[in-house]
Amino acid sequence: MAIYESGEDYLETILLLNKKTGYVRSIDIATELGYSKPSISRAMTILRSNGYITVESGGKIVLTPMGQEKAEAVYERHVVISKFLMRVLSVNPDTAASDACRMEHIISEESFHSMKAYLSDMDCSAKAE
Repeated sequence: MAIYESGEDYLETILLLNKKTGYVRSIDIATELGYSKPSISRAMTILRSNGYITVESGGKIVLTPMGQEKAEAVYERHVVISKFLMRVLSVNPDTAASDACRMEHIISEESFHSMKAYLSDMDCSAKAE
């Protein structure tokens, strides 16, 4: 099932907020992203109907296994792209993070895996020295 960039951003935000606080509600997402509560409510309805999240009593938002997998994949792309931009191209961390937020949604699997392999090779080379 296809998910759009905004949905990926919401899933990634839920993942990161959950890691940080252990509890995520719509208001937490709204605060983190600077969006209105109605916008978040609509997005959560869509994510829930597509099987990415569940909403427990008290409003706690929980990623389903499918949502967790997708959120982790998006976050991994973000981290790898940021590292690549900083370590290979010497982009400053703020710019790298900002660019990675946009690039993580459109990068091909081939390019992503090549970046990941390149960074892995760099790490292996550094350890061998």
